[in-house]
Amino acid sequence: MEGRVFGLETPLMTALQHLLDIPDGEGSNAGGEKQGPTRAYVRDARAMAATPADVKELPGAYAFVVDMPGLGSGDIKVQVEDERVLVISGERRREEKEDAKYVRMERRMGKLMRKFVLPENADMEKISAVCRDGVLTVSVEKLPPPEPKKPKTIQVQVA
Repeated sequence: MEGRVFGLETPLMTALQHLLDIPDGEGSNAGGEKQGPTRAYVRDARAMAATPADVKELPGAYAFVVDMPGLGSGDIKVQVEDERVLVISGERRREEKEDAKYVRMERRMGKLMRKFVLPENADMEKISAVCRDGVLTVSVEKLPPPEPKKPKTIQVQVA
């Protein structure tokens, strides 16, 4: 978990790590033959590998900046799973028009997703998200540092 504290691992390494984390019993059918990962799993791994993001540590917060081209605020979901995993997702669909056909299609369509393991000092109650010009910024405030404990003085009695 040393490289996962802020979710700074590369998308390719994340996808490979998820593939390696499948337990032996899960990927087999009744005949004992191994099967590959499910379609949903592969789709999510591809989405994570193809969604660029920046993570910044500021004095009082963490900022997660994710490109979400063509999505409005209603199309983007920001959630916290398993108490410490920030999940940012959305889906961009192709515009269908009856009288037009695509000659070339280069812009990415489909699911956009990133997951980040939040550090221990992240305040789960103070998370905000703003989407401006196709760039989503999620701010997670830091908890204040704990006050140092003052030594307890014990008065000595004279007997």
